[in-house]
Amino acid sequence: MEAGGLPLELWRMILAYLHLPDLGRCSLVCRAWYELILSLDSTRWRQLCLGCTECRHPNWPNQPDVEPESWREAFKQHYLASKTWTKNALDLESSVCFSLFRRRRERRTLSVGPGHEFDSLGSALAMASLYDRIVLFPGVYEEQGEIILKVPVEIVGHGKLGEVALLASIDQHCSTTRLCNLVFMPAWFSPFMFKTTSGHVQFDNCNFENGHIQVHGPGTCQVKFCTFKNTHVFLHNVPLCVLENCEFVGSENNSVTVEGHPSADKNWAYKYLLGLIKSSPSILPTEDSDSLMSLDLESRDQAWSPRTCDIVIEGSQSPTSPSSTSPKPGSKAGSQEAEVGSDGERVAQTPDSSDGGLSPSGGEEEEEDQLTYRLSYQVQGPRPVLGGSFLGPPLPGASIQLPSCLVLNSLQQELQKDKEAMALASSVQGCLIRKCLFRDGKGGVFVCSYGRAKMEGNIFRNLTYAVRCIHNSKIVMLRNDIHRCRASGIFLRLEGGGLIAGNNIYHNAEAGVDIRKKSNPLILCNQIHHGLRSGIVVLGNGKGIIRNNQIFSNKEAGIYILYHGNPVVSGNHIFKGRAAGIAVNENGKGLITENVIRENQWGGVDIRRGGIPVLRSNLICFGYSDGVVVGDEGKGLIEGNTIYANKGCGVWMMSSSLPHVTSNHVSYNGLYGVAVFSQKDGSGEFPGGHGAQENFSEDGDAILWETELEKDDDPLRRPVTIALVESNSINHNGASGLYVQSSEALHVLTNVIHANGDRGITVAQSNQLTRVANNSISCNRQSGVKVEAQCKVELRGNGIYDNRGHGIITKGDNTVVIENDIIGNRGSGLQLLPRSDTKVIKNRIHSFRAYGIAVRGRAKALVQENIIFQGKTSKTIFQQISNNRECVLQNNKFLVFKKNKTSATSFPLTSQFSQLLGLLDSDPSSSQLPSPPFTSWQPSPRPVALLPGCWCTCLWMDSVLLAWCSALWLGS
Repeated sequence: MEAGGLPLELWRMILAYLHLPDLGRCSLVCRAWYELILSLDSTRWRQLCLGCTECRHPNWPNQPDVEPESWREAFKQHYLASKTWTKNALDLESSVCFSLFRRRRERRTLSVGPGHEFDSLGSALAMASLYDRIVLFPGVYEEQGEIILKVPVEIVGHGKLGEVALLASIDQHCSTTRLCNLVFMPAWFSPFMFKTTSGHVQFDNCNFENGHIQVHGPGTCQVKFCTFKNTHVFLHNVPLCVLENCEFVGSENNSVTVEGHPSADKNWAYKYLLGLIKSSPSILPTEDSDSLMSLDLESRDQAWSPRTCDIVIEGSQSPTSPSSTSPKPGSKAGSQEAEVGSDGERVAQTPDSSDGGLSPSGGEEEEEDQLTYRLSYQVQGPRPVLGGSFLGPPLPGASIQLPSCLVLNSLQQELQKDKEAMALASSVQGCLIRKCLFRDGKGGVFVCSYGRAKMEGNIFRNLTYAVRCIHNSKIVMLRNDIHRCRASGIFLRLEGGGLIAGNNIYHNAEAGVDIRKKSNPLILCNQIHHGLRSGIVVLGNGKGIIRNNQIFSNKEAGIYILYHGNPVVSGNHIFKGRAAGIAVNENGKGLITENVIRENQWGGVDIRRGGIPVLRSNLICFGYSDGVVVGDEGKGLIEGNTIYANKGCGVWMMSSSLPHVTSNHVSYNGLYGVAVFSQKDGSGEFPGGHGAQENFSEDGDAILWETELEKDDDPLRRPVTIALVESNSINHNGASGLYVQSSEALHVLTNVIHANGDRGITVAQSNQLTRVANNSISCNRQSGVKVEAQCKVELRGNGIYDNRGHGIITKGDNTVVIENDIIGNRGSGLQLLPRSDTKVIKNRIHSFRAYGIAVRGRAKALVQENIIFQGKTSKTIFQQISNNRECVLQNNKFLVFKKNKTSATSFPLTSQFSQLLGLLDSDPSSSQLPSPPFTSWQPSPRPVALLPGCWCTCLWMDSVLLAWCSALWLGS
């Protein structure tokens, strides 16, 4: 635009000297002039905004170096707010007869100070009329009595802030008042500097020192750009109060107390405050401004904003490498045995295949005549999980892409999904505290007795606590920064609740969020990290929904649940903690689902002392210790989790614990897949010190919680009287898939135990019965099952295939091996060691390289009704010490391969077997025999229990026997 031949830059320089009214008139000339006035945002509008004595920098006190998006808009918002107190001013008519000629009476300006018309504020107020302006010139004004405001007035300090000090106690009895640019201090006779019970008061750019401000409903207040030094703001039953851009410093108690339910009676200012709040820039997130919460798994030790959604595996060795697979002290699982050890266990010295196991038809370079035949069976491998992302080994330096279902949603996405949360985030009731700074004092905001408060964009630092919410009160906290508190950051008790979303909570001395006594908040999309204790603590019947948060680098447990705490914990990323990711003990509960728990120093999830959570569909990975620890008296349901690449065990269970471990995928852990131990750990109580040292005695000793606890029945937790390991996929772990050293009963049912670095199952101690039934145990580096001396074990209906050692080794005093499929193992199918007492009944047994059954020394055994197949032609199918009369054989069927025909031993055969052998002697070309009927076996999440008389984990029909013989005949 060129008006009168002047360029734009010169016009901007000229217009920069205009005052606000003149700028308004110029903007009405035409559209070109309007756009020219708007272009002065960073020049003239900035000067007007910062030059106003009634306000400060728009981002003071939290971000005074950050410029607003528009200086003109910031100035406009302050101008509108400064006029709110006069919105109900009456239009005074000059005469009742001339209704068409109304005019507002001109406001007077009363000057107070030396050399002016009034010497004191009290004398000026005595002469003031409605909406007059009282200007206090620099000086100190001390009022000796209480000042009662009976008419609406505006009291303004002249000059810079701090030049006018007012020592007074003001009681407002009028409908509205505004105070600006003043330093308030209490009078000698009262700590209250200002109080009102029904009217509206507005404070702009004031300092308050060492006193109290009190507002009772239906009174309202609006406070902006004020500093409170050791000053307490007490709001009782207020329907709506707004505190914006204020600083609270050095409080000896709470800086702000919000008490009582918002009053149903509302004064004239309520609707104007609501309109002002809605017209001001919102703190609610948008898709563009919410990038911090579109999070992945990477920690933010230096910069707390992850950039990718990959897991980067550090280190130079896989958890399954020999250097990282040393077992816990006292165990034998990590030791490598010789070709034939002292206990007779055989280990194949061959390189690993792709799945860590052995296939009889591949990976072996044996001559054709050494392999007698191949039986019809299918080795069961691990089930797919998480779209296959965690089936492969964790290679050093490699990154694994997470499925999209595990990437954290943004706050905006979560609010859009949860209408109740969106309603809470949008609501305004009680007290609104926005863009304020609370520092260097005892307490920040205290909400009690059905109070309501909303906090947006505030900073709380170096306080004893930031926010306390008790007695049925509700808080809404959005995008606040809470750090370096000497106790918990946010504390809720006695049925407190509300929404805590998008906050950054860190470096607090106690828990980031502390939930007690039936409190039930929604904790959503927060970052809770680097705490000196736990991230979130739930106890004393506390509840809550903890969803989609990042909880990391806390010194103790990321989430700690105890004393009947019962939260719903879902979709969180909990990582790099110095103790457990989630700890549940002292009868804690909780529904813990779909979380990513990784890289914690101790157990990913630690359950002890009557803890009974439901742990379902979580990813627990890359921990520096065990994946899940179930300690003394721990219980609960552990279902459908992926427990992957932890340096310790996948699941570690201790004595007196009764968990139900079902349908989990336990793979590539450094030690055992699942370990059951009698002895307690070396720390005595809580590994890593988490939990045992937490301070939960604010309201008395811990035992006092028991008097207030609910005794409710949870349908998600069915009673379990025996520890149960059921329907899990346990594969590629560094030591045994399952290690048992326990004095209590244990059931191991329908698991897939595959390609582990030691044995499939090791039972080192079992005073009570350990029942191992309907499992697939395959391709393990050593034997399939080993039972040590003095153990009571029942092996029933298992498929034990392709293990590199023996199928089963037993030293046990009372071992029952019944209806199992023991096929294709490198060592003997079944090896009975000296002083063992074993019943071997109705099994199908075969070994490629060794004996079907080998009896060493003075072993006591009953071998009855088994089918035993010959392995190599140079071996017999049964090895027995000649002078051992304690080994009894009854009604077994021995199938022996010969080059021209297959024959059975002289043991009695059924008529069915006689017919099958007759077929083998006939002309091969005339026989039409069916092919093996079973080509694969895909277990359901809960495999069906076997029918009585079944010999393996499938239902073997008579046609299978025909298929076996067909394979024998075709091989000849």
